[in-house]
Amino acid sequence: MDLFRTPQIVLFTRDINGAVAFYNALGFKEVFHTPSNGTPIHVDLALDGYRIGLATETSTREDHGLDPTADGQHAAVILWTDDVPAGYARLIDLGAKPIKTPETWLDRLLIAWVEDPSEIVALPVCEQMQRPQCS
Repeated sequence: MDLFRTPQIVLFTRDINGAVAFYNALGFKEVFHTPSNGTPIHVDLALDGYRIGLATETSTREDHGLDPTADGQHAAVILWTDDVPAGYARLIDLGAKPIKTPETWLDRLLIAWVEDPSEIVALPVCEQMQRPQCS
């Protein structure tokens, strides 16, 4: 038996309600929320079997004694898609700040860059070699 399973990333945010609303609008579904009433301090969201957690910077500091940062481009969420331009436009429509328009990277990926409302970088990405329609 393997010691570890089902890895997950937790992203720190100052605006957990805004971050949850943003990822819900992308199709992520809430699978964990605490506390059950009031403003959450931690929410887990899942899409296609991948789970991300959102935790408030304050709770992480006060509850766990850590020194998290919610400043700057400290993490990235990759959003695989068959249509990077449409994905990029949708992210911006949902309030993301554009960073870089779609461009080819490594001669095989079409990738764009936005910053979600919590300053987490989100990247719609498509494998051009396997999905020629993504450009």
